[in-house]
Amino acid sequence: MTVSLRDFRDELGGLILEPGAAEDAIPVWPTSDNADKIDLPGLPERAKAWLRTIDWKARGGNTALLPGEERLDGAVVGLGREENAPFRALTPGILPTTVPAGTYRFAAPPPNPELAAVAWALGAYEFTAFRTTAEAKRAPRRLVLPEGVDRERVLNIASAVWLGRELINYPANELGPGELESTARGLANEFGADIHVIEGSRLEAENFPMIYAVGRASDRAPRLIDLTWGDKSAPKVTIVGKGICFDTGGLNIKPASAMGLMKKDMGGAASALSLAAMIMMANLPVRLRLLIPAADNNISASAFRPGDILRARNGTTVEIANTDAEGRLVLADALALADEEKPDHLLTFATLTGAARVALGADLPPFYTDDEALARDLHETAMAVADPLWRMPFWQPYDQLLKSRVADVNHIYNGPFAGSITAALFLKRFVKNTPRFLHMDIYAWTPRAVPARPAGGEPQGARAAFQMLSEIYQP
Repeated sequence: MTVSLRDFRDELGGLILEPGAAEDAIPVWPTSDNADKIDLPGLPERAKAWLRTIDWKARGGNTALLPGEERLDGAVVGLGREENAPFRALTPGILPTTVPAGTYRFAAPPPNPELAAVAWALGAYEFTAFRTTAEAKRAPRRLVLPEGVDRERVLNIASAVWLGRELINYPANELGPGELESTARGLANEFGADIHVIEGSRLEAENFPMIYAVGRASDRAPRLIDLTWGDKSAPKVTIVGKGICFDTGGLNIKPASAMGLMKKDMGGAASALSLAAMIMMANLPVRLRLLIPAADNNISASAFRPGDILRARNGTTVEIANTDAEGRLVLADALALADEEKPDHLLTFATLTGAARVALGADLPPFYTDDEALARDLHETAMAVADPLWRMPFWQPYDQLLKSRVADVNHIYNGPFAGSITAALFLKRFVKNTPRFLHMDIYAWTPRAVPARPAGGEPQGARAAFQMLSEIYQP
């Protein structure tokens, strides 16, 4: 199994063309419910007549093909109402799935030309690694960029998202801790980063006991992947991604209905890899560190048990109430390591709790931080790039719910309430020195296809975090 950022970028390079690259490109008119859907600048009269004939409505994502004598005269796409933010800007991403193969251009500028181009690129993604028929992949739908759009930036962002999606979509029999390591090594080789991996029983010897405890039951060795890139004297940005490649629930085994999607439990690692790739491609002036605790949560004679007491890297003793809450354990060791060097920004991505989805659904992951400026910056950039996130509180009174009678802390509250908040509070215990800590409890999955977001894996929060960091650390 090989997932290559370079291959994705090369493929996208054939789909996203420089402004003016094809003078005969087919025009596309984007419009909204708030505008006259027929009287669009440059729209031919016969196209207007055709739209009236078919009674076309400019609802978000609705596409109409405009027939010509020998080829299409063009297409129109509804963007939806302005008040239907934040995904409105991604609506052009439906076009690669609704127009015939060919080369297209926007006949009128979309509200956000760069984001419309990113949306087109994101909408062109398909997971075809296991399809064997000749028709497995769509013929290309190319876009000539609007004037003024930075092609390199569009390709960088889209290829990094494709990388994250591909990793999440791969089945667990093909993607384990070793394959996550191979992907990270590929990025390290491409960008001249350093990488260090601690594997198997060495984790225990080098004081990562909780990563080892979670992963020791699998025949695929757990590991901590540690990548560093950039000038050592630059501001430190550390990203931690949960890399549980399959989660059975351990001895607290999941029911079948909850286990079917657990190949995506490494979605935090995939999102972290996506963000790291964006940072390195953009050459942001930071010292980047990427930490991925990677493991399977399996069942065998050596599996950790409910009632066990583990000692974390920072010395905290942790009572295990439920082995199906393993993600916060591997993250705790990685966070303790990250916190030792006091980075300027510390970000976590993790498919951590079902409670987050109960609270906010699949589209809107919660994030946690005590830094008001960081919270404001992330929320604003997330909405601006249509990668939405919503702040939830480190509500300190709930920390008492994690009390243990026999250890420093219980790693989970088994009650029915505040599951995402108590998980975030557990992680916060392992960050003592870092001034700006941000935790994202993501779903990493799109349940049904929508414009620019095919059904399947999605590295949620990566584009938002990249935009925020780009604005903080201008190259």
